[in-house]
Amino acid sequence: MQIEKSHLENLELIAQQVVEGYIIGLHKSPFHGFSVEFAEHRLYNTGDNLKHIDWRVFGRTDKLFVKRYEEETNLRCCIAIDTSGSMWFPDGKKEVNKLEFSAMAAASLMYILKNQLDATSLALFSDDIEYFSETRSSHSHYRLLMHELQQLIASKPNKNSTNAANCIHTIAEKIHRRSLVIIFSDMIDDDESAEEVFAALQHLKFNKHEVILFHVLDKRLELDFDFEHRPMEFVDMESGDKIKLQPNQVKEEYKQHVAKYRNLIRERCHQYRVDYVPVDLSDPVEQVLSSFLMKRNKLL
Repeated sequence: MQIEKSHLENLELIAQQVVEGYIIGLHKSPFHGFSVEFAEHRLYNTGDNLKHIDWRVFGRTDKLFVKRYEEETNLRCCIAIDTSGSMWFPDGKKEVNKLEFSAMAAASLMYILKNQLDATSLALFSDDIEYFSETRSSHSHYRLLMHELQQLIASKPNKNSTNAANCIHTIAEKIHRRSLVIIFSDMIDDDESAEEVFAALQHLKFNKHEVILFHVLDKRLELDFDFEHRPMEFVDMESGDKIKLQPNQVKEEYKQHVAKYRNLIRERCHQYRVDYVPVDLSDPVEQVLSSFLMKRNKLL
């Protein structure tokens, strides 16, 4: 289901269509199984599931002990969206930009979480935290978050720069330990700042959060640099800096640099056990989410 800008007036309806049409049937609870706290050990009884035996304790004591867990009532999830200037690209009148795509995907995930009675919070960030909600599971809270997303895509593009590292550090401290953190960002920054972002992602992991990064880009324009072979003026959507050039003269060098940077992000995510999800704007939202959730279910 390809969605144009003219159809974004009712984000909640889009989320329902995406989820009910393509995702709900894949798995009863695609986020189930994360929010479980270890409570204590008890002696093994005949018939207990062998997968719960603590073999390290057995190695020390020569006795079989079973791990007991304290099931938490709900998963706690924080969805964080990068709202910096570069996320408003491309700025066409018909096709959705990176921010609008992220908002649609976030709304669809919130719809899933609401149906599972899971608690959700929303964080919007650029050079600072612009919005941060409480973490709740009520229907009124869900409607509030939908309203914030709707207001976001209805607002005018900003020229805010990105300070993702500081914002992620703030999120790591504000949310409850052992939460699921889902980040939507184009990760457009220089190499030095990128290392600071990875340090912030480590902060999330240190606080026992599960982290998923949706790396949102326009493949045709931002990765393949597929522009017309004529003199063009490129404008930085955050700083306003302009440069005139012939795209085909820098295309190969540009593609090599972008591919190297993208591989760095992928490798760091793997190193820090962050689930990396590459996103191309030309792919339908439901395709991106269903592919990810199917993969996730296989890992549970």
